[in-house]
Amino acid sequence: MRVGFVAIAAVAATICVTVGAQGRKTERVVLVTLDGARWQDLFTGLDDALLREMTSKDVDVTTTPAYRRFWAPSAVERREKLMPFLWRTVARDGVLAGDRTRGSVVAVANAHRFSYPGYSEILTGQAHDDVIKSNDAIRNPFPSVLQFVRRKLRLPAAQVATFASWGVFSSIVESAPGETTVNAGLQPYESPSAAVKALSDLQQEAPVPWANIRHDAFTFTFAMDYLKREQPVLFVIGFDEMDDWAHDGNYELVLDALHRADLYLERLWTALQNDPNYRDRTTLIVTADHGRGRAGDAWRRHGASVDGADEVWLALLSPDVALRGEWTPPTPLFQNQIAATIAALLGLDYREQNPEAGPPLPLLAR
Repeated sequence: MRVGFVAIAAVAATICVTVGAQGRKTERVVLVTLDGARWQDLFTGLDDALLREMTSKDVDVTTTPAYRRFWAPSAVERREKLMPFLWRTVARDGVLAGDRTRGSVVAVANAHRFSYPGYSEILTGQAHDDVIKSNDAIRNPFPSVLQFVRRKLRLPAAQVATFASWGVFSSIVESAPGETTVNAGLQPYESPSAAVKALSDLQQEAPVPWANIRHDAFTFTFAMDYLKREQPVLFVIGFDEMDDWAHDGNYELVLDALHRADLYLERLWTALQNDPNYRDRTTLIVTADHGRGRAGDAWRRHGASVDGADEVWLALLSPDVALRGEWTPPTPLFQNQIAATIAALLGLDYREQNPEAGPPLPLLAR
């Protein structure tokens, strides 16, 4: 899969990056974010040195559940154990970028290197370092690609939706509340399903040790129920636990959260492929909002002063992307290109809303 990717990417980068109306197959886009997920874990799997560092000296690391579940002699084996869907399906039928050991660079453009600035950059196509500079739940003053898509395609609010574990998403994804559908944090979720309604009630009784956050399992369940019922054209799902456990220094639970997220991605993609409204006409984009520190205890942190916190990654499954497997682009990619890419996949030019946004990823051909 990897042979000749640099040469192919160089050719891809020279062609028009706006999907032509006649050739475009994508009619719906699903964006999934894994908060603070390290590229190192995605591309090389369990970090043996980090696990040993995080394990008590009195414990044989080889007896830990994480080691037994995710350890293998090679990086290729370890990453497939950790995220089997990513490496058995996305690597076969889609494209992945961000493995810096292979010279594949994906980075954030904002200077702050934490969550709100990262998500805002992803969804608006531009870093606004002078305005977006905290994780406070302050209304984003900049319109997002979600609002742009809804307006241009004349969609009802139900057709552009976000489900996220972190409650601040409600402030991030739209500059005017109510223009799209948002369910985030511990917000109740209404459903005709009695079982799902019971889960909505249960989330209030299953607190996590972090403020304004719910378990990713609730977010995924509500998102899948909504997907089935409302069939959104543009859908965002934001998982959070891998970042929270990292801040707590619990690497084993970070690995568990990543493995569950991979399972959720598999279930999501299976559902999309089994639905005639989505099958072969949907692009799935998966990425992270920021990276983490590279060495020692710095892996727990991110921010402007943390080396490596700008290092992210990107995965796509799309009928409009011909590349397969790992991709090393000839020039760095930035997360400010995702908004324009979403718009281009839906036949729109995001420059109409934000001429300063990053251009679409050089993966889309006419």
